[in-house]
Amino acid sequence: MHATEIFARYAADFHRQPLPPEVIHHAKRAVIDWYASVFPGLAAAPVRQLEEVLADDLGCGRASLILGRPATARAAALINGTAAHAAEVDDSFREAMYHPGAATIAAALAAGQDAGASGIEFLRGVVLGYEVSTRIGVVMGRAHYKYWHSTGTIGSFGAAAAAGCLMSLDEAAFAHALATAATFTAGLQQAFRMDSMSKPLHAGRAAEAGVLAAQLAARGVTGSLDVLDGEIGLGQAMSSGPDWSQAGATLGRDFHITRLTFKNHIGCGHTFAAIDGALELKQRYGLEAADIERVQVATYRPALDIACYTHPATANEARFSLAYVVATALAHGSVRLAAYEPTRLADPGTRALMERMDLAVDPELDAAFPGQRAARVVIHTRDGRRLEHLQPNRKGDPEQALTDGELEGKFLELASPVIGSERAGALLARIWALDTSAALPAA
Repeated sequence: MHATEIFARYAADFHRQPLPPEVIHHAKRAVIDWYASVFPGLAAAPVRQLEEVLADDLGCGRASLILGRPATARAAALINGTAAHAAEVDDSFREAMYHPGAATIAAALAAGQDAGASGIEFLRGVVLGYEVSTRIGVVMGRAHYKYWHSTGTIGSFGAAAAAGCLMSLDEAAFAHALATAATFTAGLQQAFRMDSMSKPLHAGRAAEAGVLAAQLAARGVTGSLDVLDGEIGLGQAMSSGPDWSQAGATLGRDFHITRLTFKNHIGCGHTFAAIDGALELKQRYGLEAADIERVQVATYRPALDIACYTHPATANEARFSLAYVVATALAHGSVRLAAYEPTRLADPGTRALMERMDLAVDPELDAAFPGQRAARVVIHTRDGRRLEHLQPNRKGDPEQALTDGELEGKFLELASPVIGSERAGALLARIWALDTSAALPAA
């Protein structure tokens, strides 16, 4: 069997299998985090411009944008998926080097609204999207991630699987939806090596691509079932000829959705171990920025390649500046939305500290990537001390997971400024009750 058929066979049986309570709980956590990510992204420039460009697809259809405006399913998936990735606060599955929630949940919500799905049907679609896409991401591996933005490429499969589940595709149609989604995958890492608005569009396009692939499959459109593992398929073209033989081996036994990383800071997740290490030293020794003579950060290669801006001039660049976010953490004690406001970007103390920072690749930490995201931080103080901390994981990784209470706090912090604290609290309660709800959550 080809990989598309293995996933489709699991999907066909998935409808008949009860979801373990733990999996349902983690799916609701993923949905909470997705909404937390969407709200600060609604004001991002590409989201506003998408709404203008897609005006003909708005005001009609059975799906809706986050704040309630009716939309076609494809437009809702595209716009909501873009918003979910725009503020750089969405979830990730570490081993796949991939943010699954942005596209997967946007597609599940759009397809679920279009189909009139119940809460538990929606959660089931979310789970299936995560389980299929993260496994494809793991197989594609680091060779894929070197050039491709996995949230745009692998995200298409999460969206197709979620939408296919909500549309009740049979086994054959589900396989063809994945096969067609494979031909839609896109998203280059070069797109965010300069200041641009393209990166969040990768997630939105993946969400739209998955919905479209499922819609086409439902109407009989077929794809090449060997498109993942074929001689010139995705694995050969966009990776290094990976082995697909075990892609579905643990389906139904090891639920990846229970091992997500939820961001505890705002910005590129590759910087978070360094941020956590810097904050640990700051808090342990009561450091102020003025106490610091020099900072050394050693971590894995992609953290330097992707969070590459040494002199960020914009908020987008600052989110991808390892030097900036570590200096911000040391100077201000946190890296939240305020870190990217104009006055903070121009803060002379932060900028001075950046000039006293050395960044390097640690071969041992690099060899552990992607399964471990670690950083070693050394601070030399003006009074002659050398303070060192190895941060083995990031706060929010499965080893240091956010509690339900911390996740709720993140949601309320990011949602309340947009919809008000009362509506945010009500939406949070509706999400926690999704498995018993006849309707999908609405802000």
